[in-house]
Amino acid sequence: MKKVASLRYGVIFKKAFSQPAIFTAFAQDFLGITLNIDHVETEKSFDPIVGKVDSRFDLFAEDKENRIIVDIQHVRSTDHYDRFLHYHCVALLEQVANSKNYSPNLTVFTIVLLTSGDRHKVDMATIDFDPKDRNGKALGEISHKILYLCPKYVSKETPQPYRQWLEAIDDSLDEEVDESRYDNQMIHDVFSLIEKSAISPQELARMKEEYNQEEMKKARYLSGVEAGEAQTQLAIAEKMLKEGLAHTMIHKITGISLRSLKEMD
Repeated sequence: MKKVASLRYGVIFKKAFSQPAIFTAFAQDFLGITLNIDHVETEKSFDPIVGKVDSRFDLFAEDKENRIIVDIQHVRSTDHYDRFLHYHCVALLEQVANSKNYSPNLTVFTIVLLTSGDRHKVDMATIDFDPKDRNGKALGEISHKILYLCPKYVSKETPQPYRQWLEAIDDSLDEEVDESRYDNQMIHDVFSLIEKSAISPQELARMKEEYNQEEMKKARYLSGVEAGEAQTQLAIAEKMLKEGLAHTMIHKITGISLRSLKEMD
């Protein structure tokens, strides 16, 4: 077993997947394409800004020889499906602004990694932009694609070769991996890069900041849920009071104190 930093942290994910060889292997296994890149940009943005929003891409690589853009995003939010559809379109529109027609010079692929899971509980979901005929047959006109990946839901039914990638990412979340489970050399390279002994003080500081921000989000969410539940119980109590139910009965059902019920009556 190897002690590693969790790939749930953006700083750690970028540390590993900003390596061109790893980025290329990951994209090839998930998209079936071969990239020719020597650099992966982190926190990529466009100047001038497209669409009045300063969209920033976690990992962004252009292969102009093969006319391909691949960006990999690592985040979970309530609007991640819409958010990264927007990012994908930004990468398209930025090209069209300088092209002679509406066909962008480069095909855009967006991969979104959701390490915390998703309410749909599927290992992979795809937005395929290619037009289909009435029978669902693709016309082969548009290759742009978005993949949403959830390592938490990988199973025996998840096809190779990308099952190992998802398993490895999920395996890292508890900060310990079993290297013997993987025969993909690039995954072993990822583990070497994120090994705890290889984490710098600066990276560790950023991990702590990410952890604190996530905890604050959870706290705000839970307080919001609690407030919502309290409002629901108050509404139920008010209805019961109007119907003349005894305070002791309302207290047992709603949990609202007898003193508060007296004040409401």
